[in-house]
Order: sequence, then C-alpha cells, then structure tokens
Amino acid sequence: MPFLKSIRKHEQGAFHVLFDEHLNGLYSLALRMTRNQLDAEDLVQDTALKAYGYFDKFDQGTNFRAWLYRILTNNFINIYRKNKKQPLQVEIDNVSYKLKDRGSSYWERLDNRDHKHEYHDLFDDEVNKAIDRLPDEYKMVVLLADVESLSYKEISEIIDSPIGTVMSRLHRGRKLLQKSLAKYAADEYGLVPDPE
Repeated sequence: MPFLKSIRKHEQGAFHVLFDEHLNGLYSLALRMTRNQLDAEDLVQDTALKAYGYFDKFDQGTNFRAWLYRILTNNFINIYRKNKKQPLQVEIDNVSYKLKDRGSSYWERLDNRDHKHEYHDLFDDEVNKAIDRLPDEYKMVVLLADVESLSYKEISEIIDSPIGTVMSRLHRGRKLLQKSLAKYAADEYGLVPDPE
C-alpha cells in the first residue's frame, strides 16, 4: 500500500502543476462564457474537480490544455442547458422592499466595488452584444480562437468536431460579427469594410 500512496501523491503533484499552468486561461474563458465572476469561479472549480477525478484517464503526452478546455466547455454547456430548463427562482427571504430607503451612497458603494475581472470590461458594449447574438456553436469557436488564441487542432479537440468544422464555424462567426459591427466600426473608429 505505501507504493500505491506514493503513486497517488505523484499523480496529485503532476495534476496540480499542469492545472496551475492553465488556471488563468480557464478562468478567462469561463468569465467570457458566463459573464459573471462568481459563475466563472464555480465553473473553473467544477472543471478542476472533474479533471482531477478523471486525471488517471488523461492520455499522457496529449494536449492537456485542450483536455481541460473541453471539460470546461462541456460543463458550461451542461449547466446552460440545465438552467435553460429551470424556471426562474427567487428566494423570498432575500427580497427586501426597503432597498430604496438605503440612500444613494449605498448604491454608489456597490457600483464602485473592485471588479477587476468583469466580462463587460473586456469589450465595448456593442461588441459584447454582437458576441451574445452569435449562435452558440459560432460563439464558442470565436471565443476559443480569437480571445483564447487556441489552434484549430485544440479547438477541434475541445468541441469534438473535425478541424474543417472549426474553420467553417470560425469563418461564419467572424462574418456574422463583421456584419453586425460594421456600422459601429464605421461610426466609432472610422473603419470602412473592404468592398471585396
């Protein structure tokens, strides 16, 4: 049994080293997916737990980052589907009818909290809206490629689709973004689309 314990300790150490290398990227992607700091933290934590639980099934020598991102993406999709089917729930005990009596300083303090990782700070509002309007299969690929700078091969592994599908979705997603942001780009930055 001491031999088995030393193997497990070695696996734990290897997992932590590998996971820590990708923690910032995972959190960044989770934040872009959820657009909420607490949800992003929960998503990364769930991903860490699942990855740790299945680390013995990870094929050594393959792309660990793609494996982690696939777990994160699947977690997000599963949570999104589950939440979509759930009716909106409100905890009556947490509802206060006297919030307006707290005065303006209360609301200013809430607005001025340190949100150093808020999603809406990463892009302009118009860009956020354009990304949100993308169909999910395009949005995921655009975020993985253009924001996370992952390769076609890595994205292919993450979304479990051929590289050709990744390239096609990325092209279509970028075209949809370009179309929906054309007026904004011209008005705000003086950019004019190429006629070809």
